[in-house]
Amino acid sequence: MRLSQVLITTLREDPADAEIPSHKLLVRGGYIVKIASGIYTYGPLMWRTLKKVTAIVREELDRESAQEVMMPMMHPKELWVSSGRWERYVADGIMFTLKDQKGTEYCLGPTHEEVITAYADQAINSYKQLPVNLYQIQDKFRDEIRPRYGLMRGREFIMMDAYSFDVDEAGLDVSYAAMDRAYRRIFERCGLQFRSVQADAGAIGGSGSEEFMVLAEAGEDTILYCEESGYAANVEKADSVPAAAPADPGSAPLDRRETPDVRTVEQLEAFFGMPAAAMAKTVLYEVTWTDREGVAAVMMRGDLDINEVKLVNALDCLAVTLASDETIQKVTGAEVGFAGPIGLPEDVVLLADKTLEGRQNLLTGCNETGYHCLNVQMGRDCRMPEFRDLRVAKAGEMSPDGAGPLRQARGIEVGHIFKLGTKYSTNMDATFMAESGKPTPFVMGCYGIGVSRTAQAAVEQNHDERGICWPAPIAPFECAVVCVDVKKPEQVELAEKLYAELRDLGIDACLDDRPLRPGPKFKDLELLGFPFSITVGRGAVDGMVEYGVRRTGEKTDVAAADAVTAVRAALGR
Repeated sequence: MRLSQVLITTLREDPADAEIPSHKLLVRGGYIVKIASGIYTYGPLMWRTLKKVTAIVREELDRESAQEVMMPMMHPKELWVSSGRWERYVADGIMFTLKDQKGTEYCLGPTHEEVITAYADQAINSYKQLPVNLYQIQDKFRDEIRPRYGLMRGREFIMMDAYSFDVDEAGLDVSYAAMDRAYRRIFERCGLQFRSVQADAGAIGGSGSEEFMVLAEAGEDTILYCEESGYAANVEKADSVPAAAPADPGSAPLDRRETPDVRTVEQLEAFFGMPAAAMAKTVLYEVTWTDREGVAAVMMRGDLDINEVKLVNALDCLAVTLASDETIQKVTGAEVGFAGPIGLPEDVVLLADKTLEGRQNLLTGCNETGYHCLNVQMGRDCRMPEFRDLRVAKAGEMSPDGAGPLRQARGIEVGHIFKLGTKYSTNMDATFMAESGKPTPFVMGCYGIGVSRTAQAAVEQNHDERGICWPAPIAPFECAVVCVDVKKPEQVELAEKLYAELRDLGIDACLDDRPLRPGPKFKDLELLGFPFSITVGRGAVDGMVEYGVRRTGEKTDVAAADAVTAVRAALGR
């Protein structure tokens, strides 16, 4: 393709609303143009990249016998009510809902578990038709409250979502493993450095869950991993072995102490000369369930933090928010900073982190302004809480298998796979006739890849101060043949010859025949980030060109034929 015929509009300055390099560069390169908050038009070059990503996705899913379908974007409310997810997604505030002219409620599908389950219920009758894996590549819409980072957290985006249907859990394991293989090949072929990590299933639910993270400093997700054992998890899911708490000296009587204006863990450490690990802070949350609202008190070791994702899962609720000062005073009868487990109302759910299980002599608040209690024993001085893993794992702590310390990295989630089991098929009464002759719910898995997010993640991982350095498999063009002066016949002739030769070899080349001065032309090409270039300039009369590698910045004067050979070798053709 000739760049003189491609709509390319580049900018010299960073857009004011862009915060991370990939967002800045995609806008500056004219790859994406903002239409509204979190909504973008993909320019011709970006669309070429997105088509290459989707082609890789299709090839690898088809290789694992998945079948492509297309589902509607607009879903009737009753489907989501039947699965039990309408309230959760409305509470999360990311699902765009609307009504038609008859007043019927719909949503723009943020995901398609309900639609595909209803489809399978109608299309699959017998175990003889299973297993089946169905996928689509489609626009999705999520009503992000604060869209940011361009395509990373947009409102409208391109996603591949796949759904497997099996007769039993053993079949699901096979389907899940097949998708895991496909995902690894997809991201490898896209030229990305990635890590798969254990993850929370979130609003989609299910048992097993694994995220595929592109490693990048600007990633929104924190990953904890152990080099020694290979353990890796999103911080929302991660577990670890925390530093040991001080040894309990043995049972002691409750000791109520006056602590005027001493409210925080740090203040308590100084006041009592006691380490935070010997304390149990009590944090109150306002909780929303599907059928009610209430308050939960969470006890956590003083030197550790509460993981609210784990808390939502432990409470099996829609959402949690830190209790307001007014709620805290109403529930505890004390000012903020003195909450504790002693004497809490019975209707307040009481949970404690597992690091507190078996502890006997804790320092806690005692729900009385100006007082804390020493030697608190759960079950003796307060209700016995339910013990759950509720804490945030941290870098430096030992991995859960004890093999080595956890290290921390930042990542961009580009893929997620789930074992759903019978969560949706049971709720929606979606069944097939089993070999026993009985109606049986499908055992399901679901699998998503953010196609547009993957493209931007590639830029976030592959750029320098001059612009983008696209991985060759998903670059808009693999090689640019650059005619420095389109008024010089010898340059035009050699550039045309090389361009035709590359294309005949199956290399996705473009010819930069734009009538620009050399300086702006080269700056444009550096910004746009095509992996390789052959520049035809003054040396054309002698059959000499400049071969360039965008990633390294290396430029070498070579014979024209040798430049073609170098491009072929670099691309493995």
